[in-house]
Amino acid sequence: MTAAAEFEDFVRERGTRLQQAAWLLTGSRSLAEDLVQTALFRTWAHWNGVRDTNAREAYVRKAMLNTYLSWRRRAWFGEAPTDDVALHGWSTAGAESADVRLDILAALDRLPRRQRAVITVRYFLDLSVEETATTLGISTGAVKSQAHRAIATLRGDPVLFSLFAEETT
Repeated sequence: MTAAAEFEDFVRERGTRLQQAAWLLTGSRSLAEDLVQTALFRTWAHWNGVRDTNAREAYVRKAMLNTYLSWRRRAWFGEAPTDDVALHGWSTAGAESADVRLDILAALDRLPRRQRAVITVRYFLDLSVEETATTLGISTGAVKSQAHRAIATLRGDPVLFSLFAEETT
């Protein structure tokens, strides 16, 4: 199978999951699409270098998170935000209705970007503490403390907190 075919298969199989994570990070469907597309563009050039097919998703997630964090550092990244959040055509993990998705976004908007990234990677992408630390390039202790602080912030929101209540470390 050619690299292009492998890449297309990867995008077909994992694209929705990456889109969901990007949406949780950005809070906007259009920015999420841009984020995923940018991450895929950046990883395509090195696709053949990642031989382990299981590592490819982690590689794209890392590129996506680095891009997200770099966008937030810039004063302007090319688009004017709006209050309109289009949520058509795909669902978010654990969220069956648009109201719940909007509640999740509102709660995540209260978090600093590093905590939001930890919560998204750790709980919505369902990675271990160690995998989250590797993905974000931080220590396992930082993952635990950032998750703990984020969960403490989210405790007042019963809809979102119930998604994380089972494991807080």
